[in-house]
Amino acid sequence: MKFVALLSGGKDSCFNVIKCVEHGHELICLANLSPPASFDGEEMDSFMYQTAGHTAISKLSECFEVPLIRKEILGSAVNQKLDYLSEVAADEVEDMFVLLQQVKQQYPEVEGVSCGAIVSTYQRLRVESICQRLGLTVLSYLWQRDRVELLQEMITAGVDAVLVKVAGAGLEPHKHLGKSLAVLQPTLMKLHEQFG
Repeated sequence: MKFVALLSGGKDSCFNVIKCVEHGHELICLANLSPPASFDGEEMDSFMYQTAGHTAISKLSECFEVPLIRKEILGSAVNQKLDYLSEVAADEVEDMFVLLQQVKQQYPEVEGVSCGAIVSTYQRLRVESICQRLGLTVLSYLWQRDRVELLQEMITAGVDAVLVKVAGAGLEPHKHLGKSLAVLQPTLMKLHEQFG
């Protein structure tokens, strides 16, 4: 199946692309939702989208050697309930609808959407809702995977993910930012045992 990859720039969305290709799917393009041009900062406050490192997304297009389609996030989390069953005016999720609609117009052969969600049912249900409305299939190979096993799989596969944001218990910016997952694996395992 030909697919578009929804990329945040994080390790999970990138690794899911690798999994899609391993399962025989063909990457056609990347799609990204970014902060508005008027946004002055590194990361937006969003229920749905990770925007840390958004300035490096264009480099991923070069790495994957496919085109990148971007759209600014204009909405906000209007519907904060778990379910997202239909269009909600001014909701940030509708920005994804417009983005994927644009992908389909430019690349009508696209049938699937790569999504790196692992544990967020909130995100997963919204991606599924948008894809259903557009007649697209969600490709989510990381969904509900054991995170310890997945971390080891990423490191073994040679994914050189570097921390650009720290938002977990026990992680400290001055100690952990800029370090790779492989270097931090012992620390992450200790924190996993301590905090779950």
